[in-house]
Amino acid sequence: MSRLPIVSGRAAAKAFQRAGWALVRWRGSHMILTKAGEEATLSIPDHHELGRGLLRALVRDAGMTVEEFNGLLPS
Repeated sequence: MSRLPIVSGRAAAKAFQRAGWALVRWRGSHMILTKAGEEATLSIPDHHELGRGLLRALVRDAGMTVEEFNGLLPS
């Protein structure tokens, strides 16, 4: 199993957007992303670093694997 890197909230949101998720609103310090056909809504905090547990939960809620998410991050 691959390890999740430490990334910012904005970098994570960009990776999810590459996977088809759309930023629908930015409320306070949280970015809200949705995807057509998906029941889940992703709420990503705009922090400099996201904890690995939170990031893993977001990846799971998005229906992705860690490897798929890592492939969407810039090198």
